[in-house]
Formats: sequence, structure tokens, C-alpha cells
Amino acid sequence: MKKPAMTLSSFCGLLPLGLAFFLWALFRFGLSDQSASAHFELGNWRNKADAWVWQKAQEGRVEFLLFLREQADLSGAKTLSSKTEKGWYVYRRLTEVAERTQAPLLEQLRQRGVRYRSFWVANMVWVRGGLDDVIALAQRKEVARIVANPVVQLEIPRAAEDLSLQSADGVEWNLRQVNADAVWQLAYFGQGVVIGGQDTGYDWQHPALKNAYRGWDGSQAKHDYHWHDAIHEPIAPYMAGEGLGAGADSCPYNSPYPCDDNGHGTHTMGTMVGLEGSNQIGMAPQAKWIGCRNMDRGRGTPATYAECFQWFIAPTKIDGSDPDPSMAPDVINNSWSCPEYEGCSDPNVLKSVVEAVRAAGILTVQSAGNEGPNCATIRNPGGIYAASFTVGATNSADIIADFSSRGPVTVDGSNRQKPDVVAPGVGIRSSYPGSRYVSLSGTSMAAPHVVGLAALVLSVRPYLKGQVDFLEEILRSSAMPLTSSETCGEVLGSQIPNNTYGWGRIDAWRAVQIALTYPLYVNYFPLVSSGR
Repeated sequence: MKKPAMTLSSFCGLLPLGLAFFLWALFRFGLSDQSASAHFELGNWRNKADAWVWQKAQEGRVEFLLFLREQADLSGAKTLSSKTEKGWYVYRRLTEVAERTQAPLLEQLRQRGVRYRSFWVANMVWVRGGLDDVIALAQRKEVARIVANPVVQLEIPRAAEDLSLQSADGVEWNLRQVNADAVWQLAYFGQGVVIGGQDTGYDWQHPALKNAYRGWDGSQAKHDYHWHDAIHEPIAPYMAGEGLGAGADSCPYNSPYPCDDNGHGTHTMGTMVGLEGSNQIGMAPQAKWIGCRNMDRGRGTPATYAECFQWFIAPTKIDGSDPDPSMAPDVINNSWSCPEYEGCSDPNVLKSVVEAVRAAGILTVQSAGNEGPNCATIRNPGGIYAASFTVGATNSADIIADFSSRGPVTVDGSNRQKPDVVAPGVGIRSSYPGSRYVSLSGTSMAAPHVVGLAALVLSVRPYLKGQVDFLEEILRSSAMPLTSSETCGEVLGSQIPNNTYGWGRIDAWRAVQIALTYPLYVNYFPLVSSGR
């Protein structure tokens, strides 16, 4: 005798939530017993999506990232000698894989009428959809995982403009402490080097930044290949009183020119290249800069961060056309983080993105975060990655800032030592929108020192462009060793490197002296890597 069918609602009450959800999908989409078995054989497709995605999708439409199973193999870039060769190789490999594997998926998204944005910096697609879309996409074989794309609020330092006292000779204390002024006396100012920055944007017309902007020729501005805005629409409601709020009215979405709706980005760029008369605030005042806005008034998402990284590998015209890896920067500053408590529950969400940038021969400098003083507080993308050069913050006495995050990195199970180095990050005076200068504190203020130092080293030895391993080796080995009484992880604070100071506080003079000992030909690299 045929048994009466059990209703879905009664059966679900007897099952764990995960299996109940699976059975609901079977009823919803009318899958056969054979296809249901196939899904179980694939390893329960529901586990592809973050818990955050499932939760938010049940509440309404949600943003998420689809990572495809096939990702480009970029290992061949290591065999290439020049940065331009690396850049073109990485760009072509990434775009070929994305174009070939995404076509069927994108067609389904079009048929479903959902919004999406295709990426190639990693083989992934940004989607805004509902619960039905998540279920349907999770069942596709080429989809490896579905991760959250939450809005992340930048930890905004507070301005202290009234306390920002200019030094007597115009050279800020932090630059003198890392011996940048001594390097200038050798006539190395970062000339011939291009710095990239992704942040809240940049006030390109600030007197301390304008002449260093690559898009300014001294008489007119051209923003193609020099600026990109990854903020295409509001990504979060603006709350009055939050953040610094500088210039919000003059920074439209899809801005065709560099702008800063917050102030944070303009401050970081000043520490890298800033110079206005006696206001000597920048480590490498003759380097050129290009920029990308990755936050909407201090709020970003993994997708906006990834979009800026993608643009840096192959900058484009303002309309997004004609990508050109030969226009890529030599080093990028990243004074932001994507914390887990804001919904970035997958620590590897940007890992392949950062690795692609490094494979393209671009040094990626990342702030460590401001979640100290406890150990294992370097826990947010992208400072956690081996492919990032991570920077903690010290004060004028070379003591670690209380807020500076410490290692080791444990969130991804690696127990990786971090930070790599430290730099001044307390009371740093720099540029601010509206031709002003303010003092701010944070690891966001420390990382730009390292970017500027990299530019000084590259102005000494231009052939090190694209050779990220060797450039990092110089930055680490030249740092002034610093020890701590605290033991983080299994590493004593008395050891070098340690999880408080890394290899130590950067020293521009020592770094340049090491660079000057490098011969003038690339074939020396094997000797360098062997430990000399």
C-alpha cells in the first residue's frame, strides 16, 4: 500500500536546519531523487555559502561574492624579469580564465534578472540577489563558495587640527625618526616611482599633493589611468556625526576625478608624497601617485577593495576601457581592514586577490589594524596574508602603540608571524582636504611610511621594480630591531622578528645603504635570495 506523503512542514520539524533547508529546495525546484542524490554526492551544496549569506538572504536581498572553482595559475610570473612583463602575464592569465569560465554563470544571472559585476582579479562575481538566487547559484558545479560582501566601517582616527604644530624646519618628526631626511641629502626623493593608494579617496588639488599626482602635468589634469572610483552607488546610509565627513558633498559616485569624502585618504597620501613649501610631510616627495576610492564615507566592502586591486593591476581610462598593466603602480598603500565582526567571516575572501597583485610585481603594504594591545589581534584581511607587507605603529619613543594590533595570525590557522615591520603612527601630521593639515594616529598612519620608503629604495635601484621578494627583504633587513617584554604566540618578545615589532622600526638610511650595495644588473638576484 502506498504511504501518504508527509508534508514538508511536518518533516522539517524532525530535521536539523541544514537538511530541512535542503529538502525545502527540493520541493521548491522540483528536483528528482536522482538529482538530489547527485547534490549529496557533491558534498551538500548548502555548505558552499557563508552562514551570514544564508541569514541575510532570508531577510531580503543581499550582496555576496561567487568564487568559481577554477582559478588562474599565476606561478609563471615568477620566471619573468620585468614588472611590465609580470603585469601583462598576470592580466592575460586572469582575464582568460574569467572570460572562459564565467560565461554560463553570467547568462543565468541575466536570465534571473539579478544585478551582478564580473571580476577577473580573482575568478569571482559580485551578485545582489535573494534567497532563491543563493540556492540556485549554490547548486552550480562551477561555484566553489559564496561569501559575504558586507559593508565594513573603517576605524576612523580623530583629527586633532589645533594640536598639529609644524616642526621648526618643516621636516616632520616622524620622517626624521626614520631617517628619510638623510636619504634626501643623497638626492633620492622617490623620483621615477609610482605609488598607488586605495582609501576614502584623495583631494588631488591639495597643495601638498597636486604636483605629485601623475594626472597633473603642471598646467592641466588628465585622470585616465590615474584615478578610479569603485563606489558606484551608496553602499551604506550616512549617519550624521560618523567619521571625519570631509568633502562628502564634493565627491560624487563614479567620480571622474580624484576626491575624498572623508579625509583619511588625503592624510595617508600626504605621508607618502606630501610637500608644500616648508611643509615637508612626505617620505618620497618626488614620487608620483595614482588613486582609487574603495569606501563610501569610510564604508567599504570586499568587492570595492577587490575592484581597486584589479584596477591597479591594469589601470584603465575613466570609463573603464583599455586596461594597461604598463601603467600599474610599483607599490600600493592599504590603510584599511575588513574585520570579521562586521561580517567578513571568511578570512580568505581577499587572499587570491592580494596574491594576484603580488604576482604582478606590485608590493602591497597593509596596516596591521588598531585592535591591540592583546596578542593575535592581526586578524583581518588584508593584513593577515603572507602576500601582504604588514605594518604596526610606534610612537616618537619607538615604543609600540597601545592600539597597534599584534601577531601571530591565527584566524586562518597559519600561526603566521606579523607584523613585518613597524613605523611611526602616533600623532602624525599630514595633509587634509581643504588645504589643511591635521594630526592623526593609527596603523593607517604607519603604513604610508613604508610605502614611501619603498619608493626611496626603488629610486636608488629602479631594476628592483617588480621584484617584490627582494624589495621586502631590504625593508625587513634594514629595520632597527626592537624587542618587547611580551610573548605573543610561541615567539619571545626578545627574539627578532617578534609578533609585536616584527623585524623592527623602518630605517630609510639603512635601507638605501643596502640598496646601494646591490650591483646594477638583475642577474645578481640569486645571490641576494641566498642570504647575502
